[in-house]
Amino acid sequence: MRRLDIPSQIPPPMEDHLRLGDLPQQPDAITVNSRYLSRGGEPWFPIMGEFHYGRYPAAEWREELLKVRAGGVTVVAAYVFWNLHEERRGVFDWSGDRDLRRFVTTCAELGLDVVVRIGPWGHGESRNGGFPDWVLGADCVPRTDDPRYIELVWPLYEQIGAQLAGLTRKQGGPVVAVQVENELYDQPGHLATLKRIAQAAGIDAPLWTATGWGHAQLPPDEVIPLFGGYAEAAWDTAHDGWPQQSRAHYFFGPGRDDDSIGADLRTTEVTGSDESHLARYPFATCELGGGMYTSYHRRPVIEAPDVAALGLVKLGSGSVWQGYYMYHGASQKIGELSTLQESHATGYPNDCPVINYDFQAPLGEYGQFRDSFHHLRLQHLWLAADGPDLATMTLTMPQDAPDDTADRETLRWCVRSDGRSGFLFVNNHQPVETLPAHEDVRFAVELDGRELVVPREPVTVPSGAYFVWPLARPVGGSMLLSATAQPMGVLDADEPVHVFCQTAGIPVELVFDAATVTGVEGPATAEREGDRLVITDLVPGAGCLVRVRDASGAGAAVLVLDAARALTAAQGQLWGADRLVLSERPVVIEEGRLVVHGQGSSDVRIFPAPASATRADGVFGLLPAPASAGQVPEAKVEQVEQAGPVRQPVIDAVSGRASAPTDADFDHAAVYRVTVPQEAFTGEEEVLLRLDWIGDVGRAYIGGRLVADQFWYGPAWEIGLRRFREEVLEHGIEVRLLPLSQDAPVFVSPQVRPTAYPGGAVLELRSVTLVPVPRTVVVEHER
Repeated sequence: MRRLDIPSQIPPPMEDHLRLGDLPQQPDAITVNSRYLSRGGEPWFPIMGEFHYGRYPAAEWREELLKVRAGGVTVVAAYVFWNLHEERRGVFDWSGDRDLRRFVTTCAELGLDVVVRIGPWGHGESRNGGFPDWVLGADCVPRTDDPRYIELVWPLYEQIGAQLAGLTRKQGGPVVAVQVENELYDQPGHLATLKRIAQAAGIDAPLWTATGWGHAQLPPDEVIPLFGGYAEAAWDTAHDGWPQQSRAHYFFGPGRDDDSIGADLRTTEVTGSDESHLARYPFATCELGGGMYTSYHRRPVIEAPDVAALGLVKLGSGSVWQGYYMYHGASQKIGELSTLQESHATGYPNDCPVINYDFQAPLGEYGQFRDSFHHLRLQHLWLAADGPDLATMTLTMPQDAPDDTADRETLRWCVRSDGRSGFLFVNNHQPVETLPAHEDVRFAVELDGRELVVPREPVTVPSGAYFVWPLARPVGGSMLLSATAQPMGVLDADEPVHVFCQTAGIPVELVFDAATVTGVEGPATAEREGDRLVITDLVPGAGCLVRVRDASGAGAAVLVLDAARALTAAQGQLWGADRLVLSERPVVIEEGRLVVHGQGSSDVRIFPAPASATRADGVFGLLPAPASAGQVPEAKVEQVEQAGPVRQPVIDAVSGRASAPTDADFDHAAVYRVTVPQEAFTGEEEVLLRLDWIGDVGRAYIGGRLVADQFWYGPAWEIGLRRFREEVLEHGIEVRLLPLSQDAPVFVSPQVRPTAYPGGAVLELRSVTLVPVPRTVVVEHER
């Protein structure tokens, strides 16, 4: 039995010490204390996803932001890259894909809040960290209060202020926060200066933030320090193993910092570990890794559980603001004067792709839905209902919690609680180093004067499992003392429906305070054990709905889904009701419409069932969602040239890391011409060109213009063709591929590494296919 006593009295948070927040009389006022954020007088739990407007076609912003919202994200964060807007000094460009105002306005129209990361230095794997070349050539000391540098920054901030005019919170707009600079760890006075001049330029928000990792020195009480954590680190060296710091993110605990983020650019070593000053601020994040980019020398594969388990650990550890970087992948721009990616050529330690910034994100470079989208959405559905309560809760760790990140034997768990109710968190997953299963597991939590034992009988927590269970949480007017199922939110219906999902194959039991329940109906067994009512024999799935009647006669329901179905769940206002939708293909609820993305012809399951549903699966009504029929056209592929001699590794003298091939190296690439038939394009829907290949680096050109590239790292390379439609039909696509040398000093994840290098290198184009991504609108017909 694993035991934990929860303090009955949680000390109140510090109030009114931060120079942040809306004026109290403002409607929907945002305020902040030392523990959490509030909005309109109630605790508020933001879920933030990074999406770079300047790296994505403006014509597609609305469609992609609807996907972002469908994933449960409520706040969109975006860098304002200086070099995208003022590549030449004094010549600003806010047009087309660079139209910040249009992007923020579109977010507002969709009910999404916005965090603007205004730099001036941003990083984001951008050339010079986002500085235009002319800034580095100026006679000044960048990223300091040097008046000559501040003089360069003023026009940028004034331009941003003009873009955001009318869009600030005071003006009823969506901008809830502004981040100044990024990864600046030793200039607190400069951060305060940037905040001051930004405000003078009309940039305003209730919340101001700065990145706090690397034990950053920040101006006290002026900004909220934001933190992060990644499952992998493309900025690490090419060693054959897991980055040491990444391990820490799979252990519960009060620590917030990750001094590995930005460490490759830091000029001084981080010393000390005291985080006591952070007690003045809520635990907020802006860079929980939604994936990871590929540098030339290090190309890890990030799996969905790696992302979701990390997010869950941060929730268990005290996060009150989940921020993902990246949530939506993108493509680097090519400027008028240069390419705009981070590279050895610009003095940075990592060579990045010229264009690809997919980041293996929950939504990909061309809007692809990834498995991590569904895994994270499961948590976001829960936070939409319980996030405000969770925000007020504090962390309690068990006495036997592991104190060494090398510990792979001790079960990792904790509780967040307000002294009356709470949530029990368990994580038995981490990347690379598999954790063992734990047998005979039970937890005994002393909470508000009573012991909650969950489960009642010992269970096995399998390897790879991660989950959260409720403790003493209300279900309507009844009290659910414990459940061996993960909460997924609440449907606002005639009677509230609390949705759960089975976790890790563990049998589901619901334990109620018997004094708060007068009746139970549904496919389950209810037995009284002393002062508890235990509900068992539940078979999770579409028909597992149990109704609970409280002492007043009011009712509530509990719906328990199986794990596989839960990953397909979406929730939103649809056809006049708050509904839960289960779909094998990704769905987006767009202003009362249900849009299904991708190929296939499966039914969607909807609860409460709409009137037009003619068939049922349990309590769900079924509606057909047929995708566009017809045979998928084939692309014609012709090899034009064989690959030349294998490129010998080139090592950057400064970083000691392998450098990416140059333009000249692609003169010796294998060349393929891909012809796409016109019938591949139907309407405005996306068409992906999918290349299953193995090698080193690939580039795709249309009419001689570089449009896409990839450092090979295992998964198929996908290129969205919709944005290039006319050019593709006129010119076709030229694909250039370079072989991977057996002795290339690059890291590739072990599970995808080549097994053979004939002649000392490997290059193979296995297949080229076209993958239409139709959008099917599901209609509710009157009966």
